[in-house]
This record gives sequence, C-alpha cells and structure tokens, in this order.
Amino acid sequence: MRIRIAHDTVYRYGAPIKSAIQLLRLTPRNHHGQFVADWQIHLQTEARMTRRDDWFGNITHSLTIDGPLTEIHVRVEGAVETDDQAGVVRGTVERFPPALFLRPTNLSAADPAIVDFAQATAAGSENPLNRMHALMHAIHDLVTFDTGATVVTTTGAEAFAAGHGVCQDLAHIFIGAARAVGIPARYVSGYLYKPGDAQQDASHAWAEAYIKDLGWVSFDPANAICATEGYVRVAVGLDYLDAAPIRGSFYGGSTESMDVRLRIDDARQAQA
Repeated sequence: MRIRIAHDTVYRYGAPIKSAIQLLRLTPRNHHGQFVADWQIHLQTEARMTRRDDWFGNITHSLTIDGPLTEIHVRVEGAVETDDQAGVVRGTVERFPPALFLRPTNLSAADPAIVDFAQATAAGSENPLNRMHALMHAIHDLVTFDTGATVVTTTGAEAFAAGHGVCQDLAHIFIGAARAVGIPARYVSGYLYKPGDAQQDASHAWAEAYIKDLGWVSFDPANAICATEGYVRVAVGLDYLDAAPIRGSFYGGSTESMDVRLRIDDARQAQA
C-alpha cells in the first residue's frame, strides 16, 4: 500500500509570544514493511530546525522560534510504502535491550486492578503471543473508545478504572498489563489509514510487546488487531511522553490553543 499523509498542527496564542521551542517526532523511518518514499516538514514561520535521533532511535526535529508571533503552523506530508508483516516488527533501530521496556512510568504503571486483570486474562495460556492477544482483545472489550473522557495526562490506571479512553489510554493499559505479566512492552505513535475515513482528528497510538524467538509484535487494543499495511509507525518509547508527535513550551503570551488537521489516503486509489 502507498499511504499519503498530510498532517497540520496549528498553535494559536491569546497574545503574542516572545519565543517557543518545539520538539517534533513526526518523521517515520524505514524498516521491514515500511519505506518512506518522500517526507517533508513545512513551517509557516521562520525557525531554526535541528534534526537528531533520540535515545530510542526516533527521528526528531528541534525548532527554536523567535517572536513576537500569535500562531505556529507545522505541516508534515509525504508518502510511505507499506507491506503487511502480520504485526511483526523487524529492521528497526534498537538502542536498548527489551528488558528496559519492563520499566514502569507514571502514565503506564499497572495499579492493583490492572495487575489482577492482566494475571487473570493471561492465565489461560503459557504461550506469550497468545497471552498478548488475549490482553489486547480483553482491553478492547472492557474500555470504551471515548474522545471526551480523558486528556493527555490521564494515566492508564485512571482510564482503566473509568472504562473509557482513546487510543493513547488503551495503549498505556496494554503496556502496563503486559509488563505486569513479565512481557516487555512499549508505546508507538504513528498513523492509521482507514478506508472511507481520510479526514481524521488525530494521529494514532498502539503498543508493541516483545515475544521471545519472534521479536517485537504490534498490538492495537483500540481496534483489536495487530498492525497491518494500513499502519505507519513513527516513534516509540516507554509511554506517550517519549513518542509524542509534538512537545514544547513558549515564553510570554497568554493562552494557547491547538488545532489538528489530518488527511490519510491510499495514494493508489487517488491516482485511479
């Protein structure tokens, strides 16, 4: 599949800001089943931009922007060729051993309720791959997808207790549950092509679990599937904070609002 992505993020400020710093994790990289055919970052204002790889191997761009300004507009666009790998992730940049991804974080830590849930759900099989599939489907069934129920600072434990959340929350619940039964797991941010739904409100998030003798395998509890050719993998980390598409801060000004516009198409259909 050839997936074309156009992703606009616009920050608006109630009063002119003096400066801003933004860290972008918006650039995918090649691995088995994913080839970046072209990718560009466009800025609507002058900025100093520096590209680096972070400690997880994600491609990052640091922006330093001088004011005064009342708006920052970042646009990324490009095309990515994908092939279905049955959820198995190979050929990625790996800086750390899988055991690092047993480390809990505030957003992904399993509380007693998640520990009990994970142990009960995974008890039906000794096969680690089957156990992760069971966790993914159980989380999908228990937690209702609800865009109004949580915010970016909501923890997996809070979303699990509420029974509502978005893809970020379901990924954190899965990660905490997998770690609770001794399986390394990590957060993934990226894009998901949805046939008939080109206009989307946000990028996507899912998880990867490390299965011995197989490697990293993707699990998307929001959709109860392993990643297919419709997924574009961009960044990974222990939780959302390590893989957030954009993080930053500003100096001066007052209120800040954000508007996201995202279009994801099958480029082959667009050309037909």
